[in-house]
Formats: sequence, structure tokens, C-alpha cells
Amino acid sequence: MSKKNYIRDGRAPVPEHELTSRVMSSIKGKNTKPELILRKALWKDGIKGYRIHWKKVPGKPDITFPGKKIAIFINGCFWHRCPKCNPSIPKSHTSFWDEKFKKNKERDIRKQEALFNLGWKVLIIWECEIKKNLGSCIQRVKEIIE
Repeated sequence: MSKKNYIRDGRAPVPEHELTSRVMSSIKGKNTKPELILRKALWKDGIKGYRIHWKKVPGKPDITFPGKKIAIFINGCFWHRCPKCNPSIPKSHTSFWDEKFKKNKERDIRKQEALFNLGWKVLIIWECEIKKNLGSCIQRVKEIIE
């Protein structure tokens, strides 16, 4: 396997270990494992007619039912600071991470408010909920779309 050069764009501090850099570079912003698990389960349960990462509404929700004005965000526990599982903060560069998480939470609120102001319903499903009880997540989606 050839060694990959990682381009530093200045948005994050330089990690102390190359492994950390490799792991962080591999994290995706969309079509994440929790998203794929939920979408596959929705499809299997006969819940169709949604759009993914629909650009015509604020925040590009992970799953959108345009006709019903329903937006679903599947939030990663670490990045969006899940109140249910309370993930730890990295031990190095803590001031960077505190600011990063604060901005993520503020952006989440802005996206939700923008959707509410347009008359949309918003459902947040946490990564840990999908892992612990996928059936409950599917039920919540069914309830909001009915």
C-alpha cells in the first residue's frame, strides 16, 4: 500500500500521530453507516418516496419527504454531541474541539429553525438510537410521516 500525503487545509490542528490523521481523513459527511442502515430499514419496511441530501431546502437533510415537508437528520453522536450518550472530547487540542462542537451545534439549530420557518417538521435521529433500537427509529419516522 502506498503512503498517502494528507493535505492540510488549516481547518484542523495537525494531529500528533499519523494514524489520527488517517482516521480523521476517512470520515464521511454523507452516506454514513447509520444513514445507510436507516434508509435500508425504511425501504424494507415499505417507506419510500423520500429524497436524500435534498439541496432545495436549508441544511440538505439526510432524508427528506418533500411533499409532506418532513426533514430527517441522522446525527453522529461524536460530531453533534449526543445528549443521550454524552461522548468524550478528544484529549489533545481541546480548545479546538470545544469550538468545533459549539459551531456544529449552532449550525444544527440554524438549519432546524430555517426549516421550521418554512413550515417543515424536523426529526433528529441519533447514531446511538439506530444502533440500539432501529425498530423504534422506524416507528418514529412512520409517526411523523402519517
